[in-house]
Amino acid sequence: MPEPEDERWSALEVTHNQTVRSKKMAMFNTSSIELRHLFIAWIALSFAFALVLDHPLPGETFSSSFIDLMILCLITLGVSFIAHEMGHKFVAQQYGAWAEFRMSSGMLFFAIFLAWQMRIIFAAPGAVQILGPHITKSQMGKIAAAGPLVNLFLAFVFMPLLFDTDFLHEIGLFGVRINLALAGFNMLPISVLDGRKVLVWSSIAYLGLVMLIILEIIFLLPLVI
Repeated sequence: MPEPEDERWSALEVTHNQTVRSKKMAMFNTSSIELRHLFIAWIALSFAFALVLDHPLPGETFSSSFIDLMILCLITLGVSFIAHEMGHKFVAQQYGAWAEFRMSSGMLFFAIFLAWQMRIIFAAPGAVQILGPHITKSQMGKIAAAGPLVNLFLAFVFMPLLFDTDFLHEIGLFGVRINLALAGFNMLPISVLDGRKVLVWSSIAYLGLVMLIILEIIFLLPLVI
C-alpha cells in the first residue's frame, strides 16, 4: 500500500472522502478503468484456461473445439472470477471504502505464456484494491470472506445445468468445479489469499467457512466426477 504522501494515495483518498461525504457510499459504483481491466482479465484468463483444456492434433495450433472451449471458459471461469472480485468490492464499498479491480498485466501475460507453451494454468489476474483509512481488521476479514462465499453460491447456481444435456451440461459441470476450486483455493491461509485475512479476523469464522466449503464439496462432488 502506498505511503500517505504518495501522489496516488492522496488522489485516491480525496476521491474516497468526496464519495463518502456525498452519499455515504453508493450501493455499487465503478469506473471505466475498472471495467476495462475486468474485461481484459476476463478475456485473457478465459483464453489461458481454454488453451489448457484444448488438445490439438500434431501440427495444429488449436483444435476444432477451441471456440467451444473458449465460450465455456468465458461463461464459467470468467463469470466466476468477476463475481468473486465483485463480492470483495461490494462489501468493501458498504464499509465506505474505495474499491476497484486492477489487473496485473505481467501476470496475465505469464498465465497465457504458461498455458500456450506448457499447458499449465497459473491464474493471478489481479485483485480488488481497497482504500479505506478506517477499515478495521473485522471489516477486512468480512471483505475477504465475500469472494469465496460468492463462489459457493455460484456453484449451486450452475448445479441445475448438470441435469441438462450436451453443452449446457458441460457449462454446469465446469461451473460447479471451478467455483468449488476457487472457494477452496482462496481460503488457504497463506500469502495474500482471502483465507489469511479471514483467519486474522476470526479463527471461528475461518473454520466455519472452511467447513461450509467441505460440506458443499461433499454434496456436489458426486455430481461432477
